[in-house]
Amino acid sequence: QVQLVESGGGLVQPGGSLRLSCVRSGSFIPIYAMGWHRQAPGKQRELVAAISSSGSTNYAESVKGRFTISRDNAKNTVYLQMNSLKPEDTAVYYCNADRTLTKSITGTAGSWGQGTQVTVSS
Repeated sequence: QVQLVESGGGLVQPGGSLRLSCVRSGSFIPIYAMGWHRQAPGKQRELVAAISSSGSTNYAESVKGRFTISRDNAKNTVYLQMNSLKPEDTAVYYCNADRTLTKSITGTAGSWGQGTQVTVSS
C-alpha cells in the first residue's frame, strides 16, 4: 500500500510563503505521478498542481505564477512552493499519487494523504 504524508502547512500573512512537502512510502510504482488538491470549507476539492514522473506539470489557473510544484524521485517526495499567498488560498491541502498524470489532475488518484491546513490571514 502507498502511504502519503504531508507537512509544511500553517498560518501565514497575506503575501507570505509556505513550502509543502509530501513523502511517499510503502509499495509503489517508481514512475507514479503526484499532485496537490485543496478543499476550503463548504467548497469542492480542486486541483492545485500535478507533476508526472518525467517532470511535466499542470497548474490551476488561480495559482499560476505563484505556486511551483517539483519532485525529488530519489527521496520519494513532491513539493509545493507557495508564494504571494492570498486569503483565498486558505484550505486543507491534500497530496495524491497514482500511475498516471490524468488521475492526479482529475482528483481520481488512488492514494491520498491526510491533508495539511494552510491559513492565510492577517
